[in-house]
Amino acid sequence: MSGTTPALVALGIGAFGIGLTEFVIMGLLPEVAGSVGVSIPRAGLLISGYALAVTIGGPLLTLLTAKMARRNVLLALMAIFTLGNLLCAIAPSFGSLLAGRIVTGFAHGTFFGVGALVAQSLVPPERKASAIALMFTGLTLATVLGLPLGTWLGQGFGWRSTFWAVASIGVVAIAAIAVALPEDREKPEPMSLGDLRGMFAPAPARALMMTVLGYAGVFLVFTYIAPILTDLAGFPASRVSALLVLFGTGLVLGNILGGKLADRWPRASIPLTLFTLAATLLVMWLGMGNRVFASALIFVFGAAAFATVAPLQSFILRQVRGTGQALASTLNISAFNLGNALGAWAGGLALAAHWGLSSLFLLAAVPPIAAGLIALHTVRRA
Repeated sequence: MSGTTPALVALGIGAFGIGLTEFVIMGLLPEVAGSVGVSIPRAGLLISGYALAVTIGGPLLTLLTAKMARRNVLLALMAIFTLGNLLCAIAPSFGSLLAGRIVTGFAHGTFFGVGALVAQSLVPPERKASAIALMFTGLTLATVLGLPLGTWLGQGFGWRSTFWAVASIGVVAIAAIAVALPEDREKPEPMSLGDLRGMFAPAPARALMMTVLGYAGVFLVFTYIAPILTDLAGFPASRVSALLVLFGTGLVLGNILGGKLADRWPRASIPLTLFTLAATLLVMWLGMGNRVFASALIFVFGAAAFATVAPLQSFILRQVRGTGQALASTLNISAFNLGNALGAWAGGLALAAHWGLSSLFLLAAVPPIAAGLIALHTVRRA
């Protein structure tokens, strides 16, 4: 696998930049809201709007770029990503900032969808899920390293400085992909009508539903993690960055574990990781009011959240064959982000209704439980 490492690292750099631009807004939500003169629930639209852009833009760009070499697609997507972050850095108002987030979000889904296929093509069949997990390591490192550093940078030098930094990472990713990723060996085949129809079969549809529900639960809580840590757990704002390091460390561990579980138990890993996520959210409802428990739980939450990624992504790729795999892979990334948008929206509604921050954990446990039940039904039929 050593010969494939530079290419996977290049994909990981792109994943790092995209993960950072997606997640860092959570740590800076109070600062951004105050700067552009909106409430925190309204500022949450910067998260749900981004996620909806991923949901809609990913499949559209995948279809539009179906005949392009995958290496060229990834380079073009990183250019769009860099432009979007530059727009965020100079945005004079909330509306223009939201527009920049939407532009950035358009690159997200197709990058991970196509990138997952490229990662799989670089390794033997028995390592496919682990290769996906390795690419997604860039996304997890964006939380363990990038998120706290980005939060610190934004709090210390203004939130715009974080977006300038992320745009710079985009430039580095373009250079890395151009140098390390091999040229496509074969010309991509046009997507057939049969491949498109295959996406509407019951198994892929259930796979997408599991992803949406699982990540609605994650982002119903994670969107509001900064106020949860300060207002509910009682940590000072200065500790948020350090606690996000714990969360990110959990993501890295969960991502690696999820890849290994999916390689060894391709079907059983899906309900196992989804029910574990639901159980973690219920324990957080009981323990987040205590600082000691909260510190441990934020780590466990990260691990449980990302242990689901590789099993879900590799599962949908097994349900679709031929040229439809690129669309299936991207649609699953869109499903992750649709879940993100729904979770952020539902959490905002709960807070606007004055249900309190602790209610978010109970609400968040429901979608992954439903996803786990669908998974049990699906894997028994598979």
